[in-house]
Amino acid sequence: MPDPATPAPGHPGALLRELRRRRGLTQERLAERANLSLGVVKKLERGGTARVDAYHALARALNVRTSALFGSSGPHSRTRSDDDNIDLMPLRQAVAPPVTFSGRLSGPEAVATEPDIPRLGATARELGSAYHQDRYGEVAELLPSLVHAAHAAVRHYDNGPELQDALRIRSDVLQMAGRYLTQVRAYDLAHIALRDAIEDATRVNDLQGVAAAVYQQGWLLMRQGRLDEAEQVSVTTADAIEPRISRATRHALGAWGKLLVHGSAAAARNNRPREAREILRLGRTAGAALGTGQAVAMSSWGRFDWRTVAFQGIENHLVAQRPDRVLGLSDRMPAPTGAKGRLFMRRHLLDVAQAHVMLRHPDEATSILWSLWDETPEWLRHQRMARETFYDALGKSKRRRLTAKQRDLAAFFGPEG
Repeated sequence: MPDPATPAPGHPGALLRELRRRRGLTQERLAERANLSLGVVKKLERGGTARVDAYHALARALNVRTSALFGSSGPHSRTRSDDDNIDLMPLRQAVAPPVTFSGRLSGPEAVATEPDIPRLGATARELGSAYHQDRYGEVAELLPSLVHAAHAAVRHYDNGPELQDALRIRSDVLQMAGRYLTQVRAYDLAHIALRDAIEDATRVNDLQGVAAAVYQQGWLLMRQGRLDEAEQVSVTTADAIEPRISRATRHALGAWGKLLVHGSAAAARNNRPREAREILRLGRTAGAALGTGQAVAMSSWGRFDWRTVAFQGIENHLVAQRPDRVLGLSDRMPAPTGAKGRLFMRRHLLDVAQAHVMLRHPDEATSILWSLWDETPEWLRHQRMARETFYDALGKSKRRRLTAKQRDLAAFFGPEG
């Protein structure tokens, strides 16, 4: 009988063990090269899982792409709960309705009256703002009916400018659904929403809409560990929409720059640092062209300016396990002004907190997380990196008793594991 502790061929643990042996490394030596504990390496080779940054570190130590550690392991060996199917039922019915020989099964959106396209567009923009303000409960409640309404609008018109407008709005709405579903880790359903959003934008030749949806798709692919594909779709689309800098609108520069930032992020996580730097160099061109200005598309890719590129460069240093560079470059960034400025850099602050943990500064990391919890709890609740950083900081703390901040965060994040 096979050893139950040995993962099946194609499992990341089996691939890791095979690559380690090819290079003549012991588990101890690989752990040392990757700056990880021996227990992490043993756990992974037995079929366990770890944080994505552990896979990045192992890939660097083995001199392979991170994606080389993720093969196909066949069907899941563990059962999963159906809770997410129930919780997401209204949105699942809207985004992925059943299909018959005559097309999609009509839902509650089928109405006889003519759709109010301007009002539908305004509602979509309002819900996009709600998402960026972390009002996730409102988004979850209203998004299903908005998707149904967008389907009804497209179905109502056979052709003409009204159909074009309806398709653009449905693309925006489906992008919003894909973004929300990615945030709550309903990845397969998010993929359906974003695929359909891209198809709608393509039908009306809306290159900026395609770019926005592909940007969301890149984020989804990175969340799934599909790093080669995330880089490819981001860079390929950026090439297709590259604007003429002297004539480009802010929106065009923002869409182009955001795609390049995602491409760089994917390359960095895939142990391709040279490519990550080259892609980000192009992103700096978009940031420089905006000067001190900012491009905003709240219903799709959010905000973009020179700081977006700078933050990604800092994040790439964190992925490469250079926490000293993260803190040094972060200190040179201007302090945020106002609530919007703080929100714009909150993902960057998670990188800074993790860098402090890597340098064994647990109190500094905890203070950053506590501030984020105080200012933006709904966003922080969905950031797995924040939870893992907190428990890493707790493990490196020399205090015998939890501080008030540590108790607050422990209650917020829940038990470790």
